[in-house]
Formats: sequence, structure tokens, C-alpha cells
Amino acid sequence: MRRSDAICPSALLGLLLALAPTPGSAFYFPGTAPTSYKKGDAVPLFVNRLTPTESRNDPKLRSAFSFDHYDPHFHFCQPEGGPKYIRESLGSILFGDRIQTSPFELKMATNETCKSLCGPQEYAPEDATFVNQRILNGFDFNWLIDGLPAAQLVTESEYDEPFYSPGFDLGRAPEVQMPDGGSDVVATLNNHYDIVIDYHEASKDNFRVVGVIVEPSSYADNAQYINNAEGYCGNDQNPVVLSIDAGQASSVTFTYSVWWRLSPTPFATRWDKYLHVYDPKIHWFSLINSAVIVVFLIGMVSTILVRTLKKDIARYNRLDQMALDDFGDGGAIEDGVQEDSGWKLVHGDVFRPPKHPLLLSVLVGNGAQLFMMTGLTIAFALLGFLSPSNRGALGTVIIIFYTLFGFVGGYVSSRLYKFFQGESWKLCFFYTPFAIPSFAFATFFLLNLFVWGRGASGAVPFTTMLVVVIIWFVISVPLSFAGSWLGFKQAAIEPPVRTNQIPRQIPPTGGYLRPLPSMALAGILPFGAIFVELYFIVRSIWFSKVYYMFGFLFICYGLMIMTSAAVTVLMIYFLLCAENYHWQWRSFCTAGASAFYVFASALIYWMKDVSFFSWTSGVVYLGYSALLSVLVFVLTGTIGFLASGLFVLKIYKSIKVD
Repeated sequence: MRRSDAICPSALLGLLLALAPTPGSAFYFPGTAPTSYKKGDAVPLFVNRLTPTESRNDPKLRSAFSFDHYDPHFHFCQPEGGPKYIRESLGSILFGDRIQTSPFELKMATNETCKSLCGPQEYAPEDATFVNQRILNGFDFNWLIDGLPAAQLVTESEYDEPFYSPGFDLGRAPEVQMPDGGSDVVATLNNHYDIVIDYHEASKDNFRVVGVIVEPSSYADNAQYINNAEGYCGNDQNPVVLSIDAGQASSVTFTYSVWWRLSPTPFATRWDKYLHVYDPKIHWFSLINSAVIVVFLIGMVSTILVRTLKKDIARYNRLDQMALDDFGDGGAIEDGVQEDSGWKLVHGDVFRPPKHPLLLSVLVGNGAQLFMMTGLTIAFALLGFLSPSNRGALGTVIIIFYTLFGFVGGYVSSRLYKFFQGESWKLCFFYTPFAIPSFAFATFFLLNLFVWGRGASGAVPFTTMLVVVIIWFVISVPLSFAGSWLGFKQAAIEPPVRTNQIPRQIPPTGGYLRPLPSMALAGILPFGAIFVELYFIVRSIWFSKVYYMFGFLFICYGLMIMTSAAVTVLMIYFLLCAENYHWQWRSFCTAGASAFYVFASALIYWMKDVSFFSWTSGVVYLGYSALLSVLVFVLTGTIGFLASGLFVLKIYKSIKVD
């Protein structure tokens, strides 16, 4: 399936109002209100970009770029007066959608056969080479009729139930026998489209579109069958093969037929046939596997907290009381009583500010912002507000939530920086809304230059990037400043124990407590909770498929949070027992190490399912994979740091210290 998840709010207030349910006899999610047609009414067909996906001959992705439907190389028929862009949401544009009008004329419940779109189109050899390469790369058309994507009927071999897979082939590349006895792959261009539209009668003479299937064909002789009432539009044994020989142009005529089918499917459930869960057993296996890991980790941490720590705290408090009694009697602690050991020995240094407190505070603040944005976005998607019928919803809501939660990022960073006794508070105010967003925007802008240089439709226009920057400066930055000011004005978090003036010497640590081994061991567990859903998300992005399994994603996100927190607390407890009090950066990097596994999985995915023909596609793929990994590092690192911070505050508040 291809991606088609978007809504079209024009402004923040408009989106919030649109998301509110409207009173009435029927309820529809935003952007899904039905359009009713009478018999003979014009039903518009809009065209979107052409996107790469796996071909019938090759399951690997061969390109990272999509192309405009009316790219001059394709020579597709245009409507009178030229195509016009359909207004899109911000998220839809960022995801690469380029929706335009088309010359197709569809009339509700009126069958038409072998209609011509325009006169014959001439393909020069260089255009033929371009189109043939796109066919070999498995590019698909993406059309929209009444908000529904034009699809192909697909049945997986493992499951008998057919489903609608959005998008259909630009062409095919069958193997043909050569005169010398060998075989070769020949690209054939689909120039005829049988459009089958399911419609439902909502009330008398009121019809609604509930399904669209397109069966493309390649007919070199379709020009002689234009307006053929019998429905025969060409011979499929004589396909269109564009010539790449110098000085020889290829002439192609584009035709289409429209067939309307009355369907019992109501409008409210028309998307059900499009939404298909690929490999559901894998999702359940991943979910159960992650749940078992979480239960195991929670059990270990609970054992430490309930049993080991309880005994430690009781022993430390008993020793302190004995010391007070002996001091009051003028004596000394009795022989045979063990001295303090383990994590209590570093109580005078455990709350010592770490190195580079400003950087850590900024990262944690941005991580808190990402945490809130991600959780609320998944929750909204789980409730159905980001269904595939709402084009651009996902991207739009991500931007809006990230912008609004700038307040949270500023508040957390300033509170933490004050706890670290930082003095450069103006830099903390400035870096929090600018450091990570500037890095992300700069990476996006640089990669967008590669897309633009390639001439692909996925290049985000300069005006759209300007809108993003304006939203960032006008809303996110002031909210971050307000949050930072509020956090700075509040009283600092007081540590439960005093900090010594002279730092304690840290004994050497070995084995799994060294930084890299501990990160490698701990980072793989949070990654294990999300790697299956991450695979399907990455696949939906690069293969232009629909991802809508937000129920699985919501549970996996919760499991990732619990896993990151539990494994980091466990590692920090062992670190403190080894008398190493540098837990702040260690906790952040321990949980954040899952990002390295995310990037490694992207490399493995490249080797397994991707084989780009151009180096620019590789740069774009690696660039976005690295950006995703950095954001995962900040997000999971923040979870680990905050969990460890609460753990450290809790255990040192429970002991009595002179």
C-alpha cells in the first residue's frame, strides 16, 4: 500500500476546531465528510506524483525519488489550460504529495469505453530512456477519486482475502525470449486504464464513491479502437515499447474506460478494504517478545529496589545510628561492624554537576519535547484522527505538537540547568529552542538540495520551508522562552545530601561497566521493543506504503519507554555500587545507545531491501536515516536520564547521612 495519510488544516486554530467532533446525526473524522453525487454528475480525478516501489521482477527499492505526474519526460496528457495544483496541507507537502487536476472526465454511474485523453504523444529517445528506467525501477501512478486512492486488487499468497493496494503500475517489465535463445527484460508502458469505481447509494439518487480500482494495460494499437462501444480497446499481445534508438521517436495514444459498480459498502467503512496488515503474526510475535523482555527487566529492577536496596538502606541507617550512639558515649564504632560500601560511599559526590551541564540540559529539554510530541501524536492516531483518509495529517500534527511542546522543552532544560548550578542561563534559554531544531532543519535543507537537483517532486518548495521557519520562530521559540523563564524562576531542586568540596577518587571499573560495553548491552533492549514496527514504518516511507497500525505502535512505544527506563536504572545502580558517581551522562548515553542500533538496522535494510542506481539516492537515504537516529538518541537518552535521576533522588533520600 502507498502512503496517503493527511488532513488539510490551514492554521493551528483551524486544525484544533476541525479535530473537535461536530454535533449532528452522523459523526465523521475530520476531512472524511462524504460527498454525494447524482447520476451524471462530474466526479473529479486528481493525479499525484509517481512513486518508486518494488517491481514485479525485483523486490528491492531502486530509487529514493518521486517525480511529478506532469514531468515533461512522461508526456502525459494535460487538461485544457494546463494542470492546476490542488490546495494541500503543510504535512502533505512535506511528505512529497503534489496533487493536480487531470483531463479524465468521469460521470457518476455512467460507463464509458475507450475514450481518448489527448492526441498521440511523441517520445524522443532520451525521454524513452527516462520512462523505461522508471518502469524498471517499479514506479507507480497515484490517482485520487473523491479522496480514495486508485488501487490494484492484490491477494497475498499466505492469505486468501484480497485487498486494495493503492497505486498501480506505470508499466511492466516482462522477460521475453531473444532470437539467440536467451531472455531479456523489456519495459512496456501502460497507456490504457480500465477504471472500475464502486459506488454506494446513500439515499434516493444520492451516490457516494466507496472504492477505486485501476487495471492498466499496454496497447500499441488502441488508437483505432477509440470510442469502441464493445469495450475492446486493443491487443495486449502488442504492447507499447518505447524506442531508445537515436533519431527514432515513439508515438503513444492514451485511452481509458470507466466502469461503475453498485456496492453495498457504506461510506463510513470504505477504507476497510484498503487497510491491510502485512504479516500480522510478526507484529504479534514482536509485541509478545517485547512484553516478555519488559516483564523480565521490571522484575530485575523490582528485585533490586524491593530487596537489595531495602537491605542496603536498613544496613546503612543501622550503621549511622550505631555511630551516633558510640559518639554520644565518647567511644568508637565497635569492631566487627563493616564500614560503608557500595553506592552510599559516593553520597557526597553523586549530585556533583556533570561535565558540560549546559549541553546535557539542552538535550534533555529537547528530548522531553520529542517525548511529548511522539506520545500525543501516536495517541491521536490511535483515536483515528490521523487515518489514511486524512491526507497530510501525520506531518501536520507532528509539526503542530512539536511547536506547542516547545514550552515543555524550555521548562525542563532550565529546571535541570538550575539543578546543575549552571550560570550561563541566557545560553540555556537560547540553545534549547535552536540547537536540535537547527540541526534537523539544516540536515533537511541539505538533503532537499539533493532532491531538488535530481528534479524530483519530493523537493520541498522554498516557500514551504519558509512557513516552517516562521512557525518555528513565531510559536515554538516564544513558548520555549516562556517555559525556560518559568522553570528558571522556580526554586531549584534540592539534593537530599550535601556535596563534598573535594571530588572523591573513582576506582577503575572493568567489564560491562565500561562505557561502550554498557551502552552496547543496554541499548539493544529498547531497540528490541520497537524494531519490528520501525521496520514497517521505514518500509512505508521508502516504499510509499500506508502505515496505520497505530495500536501496535502505541503499545511498542510504551514498552520502549519502560525498557529504556528499567535497563538504565539497572546499569546506574551497578555503576554507583562500583563507586562511580558520574551517572548523568552515562544514563543519557546508555539509553540513547539504541539509536546506534536504529542506524545499523537502516544499513542492514539498505543491503537487504534497497539497491539504489544513483549515489544521490544513497545520500538521501543515509542522511534521513542518520537524522532519525539522532532524534531517537535524544528521545531515548532523555527517558533514561529522567528515570535514573528519579531513582538516584529516591535512594539517597532514603538514607541517613551526618
